[in-house]
Amino acid sequence: MTTSRMPFSRRNILALGAMSTAGLAGSVLSYRSAFGTSLPERGSSRSFTPFSVPMPIPPVLRPHAVHGDTDLYRLAVRQAQVEILPGTTTPVLGYGGDFVGPTILASSGRKVGIVFDNSLDRATNVHLHGGHVAAASDGHPMDLIQPDGSKYYEYENRQQGATLWYHDHSHGTEAEHVYRGLSGFYLIQDPEEKHLRLPCGSYDVPIMLRDALFDDDANMVYGDPTQRPTVLVNGAHQPYFRVARRKYRLRFLNAATERRFALNLDGVPMTKIGSDGGLLASPVPVTEHDLSAGERVEFVIDFGQHPIGTQLLLADGTLPILRFDVVADSVDHSRLPDRLRALPPLPRPRVNREITLSFDMSGDPVGLVNGKPFDPARVDFRVRRGDTEIWNVSNGDGEHGFHHNFHLHLEQFEVLDRDGAPPWESDRGLKDTIYVPPGSSARLKTRFTDYLGKYVYHCHFLEHSAVGMMAQFEVVR
Repeated sequence: MTTSRMPFSRRNILALGAMSTAGLAGSVLSYRSAFGTSLPERGSSRSFTPFSVPMPIPPVLRPHAVHGDTDLYRLAVRQAQVEILPGTTTPVLGYGGDFVGPTILASSGRKVGIVFDNSLDRATNVHLHGGHVAAASDGHPMDLIQPDGSKYYEYENRQQGATLWYHDHSHGTEAEHVYRGLSGFYLIQDPEEKHLRLPCGSYDVPIMLRDALFDDDANMVYGDPTQRPTVLVNGAHQPYFRVARRKYRLRFLNAATERRFALNLDGVPMTKIGSDGGLLASPVPVTEHDLSAGERVEFVIDFGQHPIGTQLLLADGTLPILRFDVVADSVDHSRLPDRLRALPPLPRPRVNREITLSFDMSGDPVGLVNGKPFDPARVDFRVRRGDTEIWNVSNGDGEHGFHHNFHLHLEQFEVLDRDGAPPWESDRGLKDTIYVPPGSSARLKTRFTDYLGKYVYHCHFLEHSAVGMMAQFEVVR
């Protein structure tokens, strides 16, 4: 696989994440000056006509067998050549050779078993982000699938309907592997949602957002995450999506390794109905929504309010990234109810914990959690099964320091407050990933319900976790 890249090491990691929500902004310390790199900053000199290609819809993976209460799948992890920029081919790493990976449709209460075959020349693994799964199938960063090896993952789907995603989590290489294409949607469909009559079928659309830097040969350049000017929507650059005059359920995922998006739709209200962990208690109208790396949000957008011929631009701040073209009338039997789903009550907490994310910049950048880099031989917290805990997550790099976000494996959490003030609008619902700005903190409440074993928590700016900003907890009896 020929790519334009630097060797993956601490020295070529940007340990900053200082990306503005409107696109590319100046970082606290530039990658170029910090590490003396000579990577291109403007990317490819090719020009492309915006909104000239349709938005791809990731294919749905079909089970190869059904055994009782389990749907069985097999999926190869392999190199591929795909068309991302029109008229060119780009080498990628892909699940099934796809960029984006195929969507897996699961059902609450029904198991999914997947064999991943590693056809790459490097080790990989798979993490179901947002999944409530047994430790053996969580994709622990040290639980690797070696080249020519296979691993069976089993997901019991004992959680409510939600927009999840699967991606590589091999420690030290997770950032580059995800950047090169190892990610895909995993949607849990919940029978309890059917009475709500939300848009479904072809009107329920997953949309993956991410960024990239391309050279003149259409290779993706892996380097400074703040110098990735091309935004991809389901693997296409500035596509259009034809819609009918009716309601759509749109599931957005930020699969970038560090970028944050500020989504807006020409000032048109978007009705937020879901977050990382599934449906909210009730719909919330918004005109803009911030989405940090790893987070998901679900909107219902009613294109029936617009005449045929209308074109609406979805933008990241001021940067247009997707155009919706209203092209036809449609009968719409879906609805947007006033109430969606009550959040599960959490018992009184038994334990309070402090978690601080920071960098040691005395030499090569080293990511730290509570002052320590990741060590798979060390268990940082032991939590009792059944306990409810409050975790106070702080960005320890100072008011003008590095940006971070936080992801907890195994369980969803509720955001109680930020720096003693009410949570943000983007914190509504059950979460597993949140943005933590410089010098700030957030209190999270979660309950460790049933599975035992070792899991991790980390910054989901993946260049940060790759150099150590990750720690390990163990659920015990």
